[in-house]
Amino acid sequence: MRSSLLGKILIYAVLIFLTIVFIGPLLFIVINSFKAKFAISGDPFSIPTGADFVGLANYSTGLALSGTASAILWSFIITISSVAVIVFFSSMTAYYIVRVKAWWTTALYFIFVFSMVIPFQMVMFPTVKIADSLSLANPAGMVVLYLGFGAGLSVFMFVGFIKAIPMEIEEAASIDGCNPLQVYFKIVLPMLKPTSITVAILNAMWVWNDFLLPSLVLGPSSEYRTIPIVVQFLVGSNGNRDMGALMAMLVLAIVPIVIFYVFAQKYIIEGVAAGAVKG
Repeated sequence: MRSSLLGKILIYAVLIFLTIVFIGPLLFIVINSFKAKFAISGDPFSIPTGADFVGLANYSTGLALSGTASAILWSFIITISSVAVIVFFSSMTAYYIVRVKAWWTTALYFIFVFSMVIPFQMVMFPTVKIADSLSLANPAGMVVLYLGFGAGLSVFMFVGFIKAIPMEIEEAASIDGCNPLQVYFKIVLPMLKPTSITVAILNAMWVWNDFLLPSLVLGPSSEYRTIPIVVQFLVGSNGNRDMGALMAMLVLAIVPIVIFYVFAQKYIIEGVAAGAVKG
């Protein structure tokens, strides 16, 4: 009995510690987004009170800066478009790889898997060169690039789930008169909903928070700058920065993806449970 109690206390202690580790930085940013910039540098861990509490002034300052509002808009456009394209084409590719038994589909699958282990730094400069030559320094070009870099993991995840779908379901649909495209869109794609949302969440977090690829392809002076680029360039000359506005913009960058995850997390659990039962 005593050992069981000690075990529970240890588990709760570990869980509380992990909660502090993961939630602590978020609370730090949120609290400091309501403080005056000199109060942040003077005592960053204090709760804002009195003259140190500036309310939403930091948010209005950050949004008033040149390019911030458009950066939020372009981040939404690029992220939503990229995630939709990745989920759509990766799921179709995975379905073709699983159902068409041939040497080239096996080779194609291993190419996608191999792309997952290639560091971005190895292809960074060739990617920028190709993007410049193909005029991809725009939102549509970014969607194409994100599809290329995100397809590896996405196809890998879809293949694992599609393999667990019984062929008898698709054969019954074919007998009822469905062609291959109808079988995919009416039968297979709805069954991929948990995996599709899992893939969407992973790619949305990556695309929304990505700084390196947009900064290399779009550039810091582009009209299509995303939020990470704008936040980075809130730092002024000689390292001067408005810490209050910086914290406020970080909160605005974090909130959308957190909300998306909160509403979609139940589908991740469903996807894991479905994979465990079928696998």
